Amino acid sequence: MKRFTFLIWLLAATAQGLLAQVPSYYNDVNLSLTGMALKDELATKIINTHTHHVSYSELWNVYRHTDSSSPGKIYLIYGWENGHDSDCHNDLERDTAEHGGSAARCEYNREHVYPKSLGDPPLGTSGAGSDAHHVRPSDVQMNSHRGNKKFTDASGHAGPVNDNYWYPGDEWKGDVARIIMYLYLRYGTQCLPRRVGTGPAVDNDRDMLQLFLEWNAEDPPSPVEDKRNEYLERLQGNRNPFIDNPYLATLIWGGPRAEDRWNMAVDETTLQAAVHVWPVPARQQVFVENLSGEAVDYTLYDADGKQLWNTHNESEQTSVPVARLRKGVYFLVVTTGRAAIVRRIVKD
Repeated sequence: MKRFTFLIWLLAATAQGLLAQVPSYYNDVNLSLTGMALKDELATKIINTHTHHVSYSELWNVYRHTDSSSPGKIYLIYGWENGHDSDCHNDLERDTAEHGGSAARCEYNREHVYPKSLGDPPLGTSGAGSDAHHVRPSDVQMNSHRGNKKFTDASGHAGPVNDNYWYPGDEWKGDVARIIMYLYLRYGTQCLPRRVGTGPAVDNDRDMLQLFLEWNAEDPPSPVEDKRNEYLERLQGNRNPFIDNPYLATLIWGGPRAEDRWNMAVDETTLQAAVHVWPVPARQQVFVENLSGEAVDYTLYDADGKQLWNTHNESEQTSVPVARLRKGVYFLVVTTGRAAIVRRIVKD
């Protein structure tokens, strides 16, 4: 009975520790889903928790919190340098107070990453058109040059591509992709990704483009995006799930594997089938084969719950030293992200 009680405690404690990696905002979201079921689950969450709708004029003050780079300055989307050339319009930062509509005075304004005219119906300056997860500060001239050009792939800094399309820049393409994904879930058919980008659609959703999945994987979330997400949950009530974990996009639409901040790639069922232990019983060492393709942590406990050994291993096979252990039953806990299993080891 003592061993059985310890085993239950061990699994519960391990699971609690793993789930702690996921923000509490998602406690009522079924993250075991995939595909369109997960898309709908996340959409319901961010719609239902969007309790404060930021006004268009309110955005100026919001930017002081969401996009601040240093005291008195904010980051500008599509920008990449600060005063190293004679062109102020490609600046990465701008004084917070210098907003308005003048390109000549190097002011910044509000950039609809999803152009208003491409929405169906058009976005305007409320709803999706003033959602602070979406509308970002941008240099006036840069904003004008972008206009309502659709996004396309390229490399380097932001700018037009063949005059008809727009590349947001290597340092901003991930931000753009996650904004478009958020808008799609939050506002549905008004903000379909296929109307704002170029290239082929994904297999399971003709409204989502491979372009945005690639950008999401190639340019992971920055500290700026993380800061925005935290503040906007307090302000609007909702979060952008794809900033919290870009891998959610991979689970929904496939494509290249994006950063997995919650280590969701291997679930418990997969891990159970992928981990093999032999020999049982053992005298010198126990071999463990892990075919999941994921790096795992191994922790060995005795029957009283005392930790005896631990290692982190990325290879398919490792060994657990048991030669100096007393005869008896031990428990090997194998963890990867939120998945955890226990294998029983017998020392002969």
